[in-house]
Amino acid sequence: MRLIIYSMFGLLIAIQYPLWLGKGGWFKVYEMEKQLKDQKELNQALALRNTKLAGDVNDLKSGTRAIEERARAEHGMLKEGEYFVQILPSDKSVAEAKQDALAKEAQKPQ
Repeated sequence: MRLIIYSMFGLLIAIQYPLWLGKGGWFKVYEMEKQLKDQKELNQALALRNTKLAGDVNDLKSGTRAIEERARAEHGMLKEGEYFVQILPSDKSVAEAKQDALAKEAQKPQ
């Protein structure tokens, strides 16, 4: 009797092995679903990038405004009569240095 129980238990384990660890087992299915989800996210990001690039191509083909914008941004080109003004973000240490210099000038005897 004991032999039958142990053999049945062994067969049960042998049958379960392909279900869990085999080629089409639960772990492989879970891994493949995760890979599929990651690939879909990547495809979505690439599709968005392609849409933006297609819009840029259409702008460059149809009008001069996109060309002008690229020339200004990438090459620093200006139209005749224009002035280029660049506003830099304030840096606290630079501002403090200027204030210290002004304070020193104010303290000098004239």
